[in-house]
Amino acid sequence: MAHNIITQIGQLCNYLQDPIHVARFQQICGVSGTFSRNPAETKEVERARLHNNSISDLQGENEKCTVNGGEGEKTKSLRQRKVTSPGNSLKQEGVVNDSQNGSVVTPAGKTAGHIGSGCRLARSSDVGVRDLKENGSSGVNGSRVECTSETPDERLSEDPGPKTTVKPLRKNSLTGDVGQEFLIENKFLYYLFTLGTELGNELFYITFFPFIIWNVDAYVSRRLIAIWVWVMYLGQSTKDVIRSSRPASPPVVKVEMFYNSEYSMPSTHAMSGTAIPFSLLLLTYGRWEYPFMFGFTLAMCWCVLVCISRIYMGMHSILDVIAGFLYSLLILVVFRPALDLIDNFNLTYRYAPLIIISLHLGMGLFSFTLDTWSTSRGDTAQILGTGAGVALASHLNHHLGLMPDPPLDQLPLTPPALSAALLAVAMLRMCLGVLVLLAIRALMKAITIPLACRIFGIPSGDVRKARQHMEVELPYRYIVYSMVGFSTLFLVPQLFTYLQLS
Repeated sequence: MAHNIITQIGQLCNYLQDPIHVARFQQICGVSGTFSRNPAETKEVERARLHNNSISDLQGENEKCTVNGGEGEKTKSLRQRKVTSPGNSLKQEGVVNDSQNGSVVTPAGKTAGHIGSGCRLARSSDVGVRDLKENGSSGVNGSRVECTSETPDERLSEDPGPKTTVKPLRKNSLTGDVGQEFLIENKFLYYLFTLGTELGNELFYITFFPFIIWNVDAYVSRRLIAIWVWVMYLGQSTKDVIRSSRPASPPVVKVEMFYNSEYSMPSTHAMSGTAIPFSLLLLTYGRWEYPFMFGFTLAMCWCVLVCISRIYMGMHSILDVIAGFLYSLLILVVFRPALDLIDNFNLTYRYAPLIIISLHLGMGLFSFTLDTWSTSRGDTAQILGTGAGVALASHLNHHLGLMPDPPLDQLPLTPPALSAALLAVAMLRMCLGVLVLLAIRALMKAITIPLACRIFGIPSGDVRKARQHMEVELPYRYIVYSMVGFSTLFLVPQLFTYLQLS
């Protein structure tokens, strides 16, 4: 009985990890891959287009043919086409060729950028494609293989659908690979899920946490950051232990490339997208006056948007996202009862600063030993540095009597009425504060990387290569973001007090 249950769970996990489900979801959302092409192939396609146009003036348009179940008609074409045989049949649903983000099967294994007759996987939803039921064709997921003597560019240009060709959001953080173009049919979903995935990136963290500290509640923010640090650290370390690869492309379209060289299980975007909104709900409900269902609905929408966006981006399988969601909930259940004890320790214990620095630095060193260098090591050091800086600032504020927590008899707090003056002051704080944080980050980066390279005898000419050494990346990230965290909770609020903006 137990063996059968384990077997079924394993089968379910394998099913949820299949990249074909990610590719299907992307197709439903209007994302499709384009043809990989290099500059030499582009010039060849342009010459072929001019040549084909001159031929069409004399001989007319070349005829098309459709291959159904391995049988096809002979047609007039510039080259002999290759019919897919059982020996080289598609190995996986939705997998059309071996090029990344590809969607075209070309003759004799050529890439889609080459000239000649080509075969492509045509969906029933494609505009301009004859009804599949009429032709009795069969293919992958209700699609068919279509062969034509036209070039890929001509086929794309004849598709009248409202599609937009887009590059991946950011290049790969490790290799610098910019990825390949893809087609977007639904711009609303593209921008919606881009917003969702940005809710787990550095730009969001460096604006969201300061906004809560400077404009809402410093008590809530410092506890929220403590939860975020533990969730992200455990998530990143678990990735390096499991070492599960990202969904394969093809069939998956890589809408984002930045984290493509990192491991996949669990999704740390899903973990942060679960931990942050639900921790906010736990920390603010009862302390601030608002309807519980309003807070719960907002937290649930936030969580769902981030989780689904990672599947849309082609960065995670369904299993990765589910694992990240459940793992984050487990950490919250275990960590939440100890949060008061940890916060009081950070504020009141005499040697808390020394212990905090040592503990976070030791955790960073441990994470760097789990696997070879990748950007996730740097992200882990960055998260630990931010947490250490905020904890040190909290300790200093408490001992200097700065930014005191409101007394219990004033709870629950009532949100102030929105006004133009209130919004203007909040925006002024944000703009000024973020500029100060960016300046501190740039200054510390300019100091720490050359200094670490000089101390450990590492060449500093190529910063990307220099940062692939633990001796450079760990102190750089830890020191820089410790200063950013410390400035967020101590230096910038003192600047606001001096400017009478507090």
